[in-house]
Amino acid sequence: MPDLATPAPPPLRWDIFCRVIDNHGDLGVCWRLAADLAERGHQVRLWLDDARALAWVAPVRPAGVEVVAWSDPAPDHAPGDVVIEAFGCNPHDSFLARMAAAAKAPVWVNLEYLSAEDYVAHSHRLASPQWHGPAQGLTKWFFFPGFTPDTGGLLREPDLLQRLAEVDADSFLARLDITPQPGERLVSVFCYANAALAELPACLADAPTLILATPGTATEQLAALPMPRKVRVQALPWLSQPDYDHLLRACALNFVRGEDSFVRAQWAAKPFVWQIYPQHDGVHAGKLDAFLQRHLAGADPALSQQVQAWMLAWNGLAARGQPALPMCLAGLDSWQDHALVWRDHLHSQRDLTSQLLDFVSEKR
Repeated sequence: MPDLATPAPPPLRWDIFCRVIDNHGDLGVCWRLAADLAERGHQVRLWLDDARALAWVAPVRPAGVEVVAWSDPAPDHAPGDVVIEAFGCNPHDSFLARMAAAAKAPVWVNLEYLSAEDYVAHSHRLASPQWHGPAQGLTKWFFFPGFTPDTGGLLREPDLLQRLAEVDADSFLARLDITPQPGERLVSVFCYANAALAELPACLADAPTLILATPGTATEQLAALPMPRKVRVQALPWLSQPDYDHLLRACALNFVRGEDSFVRAQWAAKPFVWQIYPQHDGVHAGKLDAFLQRHLAGADPALSQQVQAWMLAWNGLAARGQPALPMCLAGLDSWQDHALVWRDHLHSQRDLTSQLLDFVSEKR
């Protein structure tokens, strides 16, 4: 008797709540999740308090994603099967009350910020029963992205690595009116305000280099700096998420920030320098160190020292007396080799959307 295939679970209706704080990083993560779910056959309502950036983040949108203006009072929509509050953004009380009153309560998930710290594995999938307030009787679950199999993993579309491998870099760059000179190294820069940026052109002057500056801080700061003879700068337009992914793949070195571009730089498998979101109490230093410990475990000691020096200096965390930035990029080839090893290590783990789908199925 032939084996019967296990039927695919039915598509679900998802509500994803996102507040755009200041740098569009939260929106970037939430849009990627919403689009990935839609591509897998689900229906998604993405609640945004500021959707303007979607004009360039996602000029082409899957039919399965509906963008809802998250206003006050909130639209009177019935909750879907799953409610994601991204980064503890707290849906309105009226929506929580409708969740509590539903005949079948939705699975309620707080999708947390990405971190490499040890607490992530301990906190992943923890329950938070609601004993009071409009959500009384419901359970909120904590879902933590991470870099190890005992966390929720990283966002990665099923076809991402194939798509990146098939990019024709020359055609892609030409479409953006980027014309590298023969032998010129491409370096992308996406950053918060950063005093160390003033030192970057001199650090890159060891070889002909074209710096590709993203709109905003990177373009503004670099435009005010004199360039060494071997270094030039080109300002980029706003890029869609797929185009930004392709840009990272086309460059020899990428400076990234926050969460979304940080993750995409790792999938691009190119050397990168990460500017972590700075926090006034200094806790970002520990978060950066936790990532470096995981990222560089087993790496060649000389490479490990170089990568740590760049990351610390770029974040203003270099030891007193050390230069703002290391003055050379020696060993970029070995850095590239490590980027591939690290990408393959991450790829051996399940992606966040797949894990989230399994988690929701379990809790329903």
